Amino acid sequence: MTDNKATQQPAWNFDNSYARLPESFFTLLNPTPVHSPKLIILNEPLATSLGLNSQALRTIEGVEVFAGNRIPEGAQPLAQAYAGHQFGHFNRLGDGRALLLSEQITPLGERFDIQLKGSGATPYSRRGDGRAALGPMLREYIISEAMYALGIPTTRSLAVVTTGESIIREIELPGAILTRVATSHLRVGTFQYIAQWGTEEELRALADYTLQRHYPDLDVVGETNRYLLLLQEVIKRQAALIAQWQLVGFIHGVMNTDNVSISGETIDYGPCAFMDAYDPATVFSSIDTQGRYAYGNQPYIGGWNVTRFAESLLPLLHEDETLAVTIAEEALSSYTELYERNWLSGMRAKLGLFNEEPQDKSLVDSLLNLMKEYHADFTNTFRALTIDKLEDTVMFDAAEFAQWHELWQTRLSRQQESKGESQELMRSSNPAVIPRNHRVEEALEAAVNRGDFSVMERLLEVLSNPYELTPEQVDFCAMPAESNMPYRTFCGT
Repeated sequence: MTDNKATQQPAWNFDNSYARLPESFFTLLNPTPVHSPKLIILNEPLATSLGLNSQALRTIEGVEVFAGNRIPEGAQPLAQAYAGHQFGHFNRLGDGRALLLSEQITPLGERFDIQLKGSGATPYSRRGDGRAALGPMLREYIISEAMYALGIPTTRSLAVVTTGESIIREIELPGAILTRVATSHLRVGTFQYIAQWGTEEELRALADYTLQRHYPDLDVVGETNRYLLLLQEVIKRQAALIAQWQLVGFIHGVMNTDNVSISGETIDYGPCAFMDAYDPATVFSSIDTQGRYAYGNQPYIGGWNVTRFAESLLPLLHEDETLAVTIAEEALSSYTELYERNWLSGMRAKLGLFNEEPQDKSLVDSLLNLMKEYHADFTNTFRALTIDKLEDTVMFDAAEFAQWHELWQTRLSRQQESKGESQELMRSSNPAVIPRNHRVEEALEAAVNRGDFSVMERLLEVLSNPYELTPEQVDFCAMPAESNMPYRTFCGT
């Protein structure tokens, strides 16, 4: 006979490895309870992969966990301390509105942070209320799950609950809490915090923990400098991640060092958005008035951020500071080459190119320059090339585009693979749909202002298969109507 009570258990399987680090790394703290939580959305496929029982998560008891009203057995909630360069200025920070509930160990033995975002004030809140609004939490859910479907390393969203309480920003907004899942919340800013205010022993403990958790193959003892290996791996992963952003037109918006994950995942979806018309100067964030984090600047900022990580590791790289700097500089010198190699490899795939030729970058650059000149949509241009519908591009009648297209076709003819094979490569490299800004806003408006979550659910369904190129996706491929006002995003804090 089946034990009905057992089937109603969520199957949380918690460990608390981060809590075993020195006490200066965090503050143990329970979430602040909310009035009347209600489940808005649950990511059932993610729950299953985590080893959780979706049915149990939907019960009153399950929802209370997502709201912070109930602490499940084995959990040890804490707020993490970290620092960060925010728009170039160094600050002491920390989880000001989030708590790490604990780490879920999956049936496959994998470890994932379970974090509640919007769970109340912490010692790091800096006079904030520690709460979050429904719109930004749903926005993170939509964008992070879209990134996952695109195949880009990312934190994910397990659930969003409303709190039954209002929060005050410029106006009164419905409160909400997001449950975020990450391979960890270790950041460049975590290392900066310990390097600035901790001891060398604590810095070593953090680096050893990071190696054990994320890079066990590098965690070797002997003549090899494993901290150099850690630096090299973080550089490699950031170079690869940002290349993937560029290849789909994603703009993070706040590439502060506290928003750079050591694991190489995209983290902290605040004023992020996807580019429509191609322009390297594109900025959406209302607070990025100088364009520091513009689309075209993201690769360079990525290099700046890993340089800050290298600075934090200097005491571990060599006891002689001069030699430590030399070691770090040599490692950092690989970043640009790694990024460009990843980016160009991705661009070749977007154009159906299997092999490499010296003039490939010129071919890609020529296309991008034309796209900028004609304000061509980034995603739809590559989609049109993929399905061979050139008439769908605004450049179709341009002589320069015809010349470029002839060069591209000639380039394709010089490889062994067939046209069909090239198109298949392009289909797997060029998404038909992205979270169009106007579609995201449409979904949020319906959810927040009218309590209609069907628009968001439909959007999520379409975004879950971005490379399908099906007729059902056509409506979601359209660019927004022209507007005199540029699209702006906000941090949602």
